[in-house]
Amino acid sequence: MRIGFASLIKESFIADRKNCNKLSVTRIPFFNLETVKETILDRFVLSMFEAFEIYLKQKADLTDGEIDAVRAVSIEKKIRKRQYLLQEGDVCHYNCFIVKGCLRLYRVGEDGAEHILRFGVENWWISDRESYNTGNPSKSNIDALENCEVILIDKPAFDDLLTTIPRLKNYIEVLKARSFDASQNRIMTNISSTAEEKYQNFMTSFPDIFYRVPLHMIASYLGVSRETLSRIRNQFSHK
Repeated sequence: MRIGFASLIKESFIADRKNCNKLSVTRIPFFNLETVKETILDRFVLSMFEAFEIYLKQKADLTDGEIDAVRAVSIEKKIRKRQYLLQEGDVCHYNCFIVKGCLRLYRVGEDGAEHILRFGVENWWISDRESYNTGNPSKSNIDALENCEVILIDKPAFDDLLTTIPRLKNYIEVLKARSFDASQNRIMTNISSTAEEKYQNFMTSFPDIFYRVPLHMIASYLGVSRETLSRIRNQFSHK
């Protein structure tokens, strides 16, 4: 729908014919321009699935028909900051694609300390793979660090998609391989790297996450104390 130029005029300026040096202003109360602006902008904001569709076409080269099959089993969900997507003791039934926001997967030790296993941001997938694959109660939690928008697909539906859409299956296999490699590299980093090296590697590898999460969560992810990480950060800031 096109919005005519005349519809956006808030004030009509009418020249006084008797004195061209004077200008009188007639205000025409059509409507609130802020409301019009928001309406126009809303037309350019992608829905959750539209953003997911762009991702699937770019990464897995899915056809429109295949996209329709994915759409039919997708659930759009908004998660408030600090709200759980998954709690310890529940079974993880869903693959979760992050359209907007930042989440974390973590476990709580016997001493009550949180141990962050991973973060997830836009265009990433997140779930508790152990619970998802086995159907056993989860040992982990997933909660939102920001207001989030996600796409959920349950396991039976996702398994069917992988069976009927080979290109999606191939892409998911690529993601699994990358995830395995990342896990191996993280284990090696935790074993062999200094706290300073861990910090620098995290900044380099995840710059978007680095500036979006609190320092104590980064410390938890790296397996160092908050005090140690604060000292290291101060050292880097003076270099």
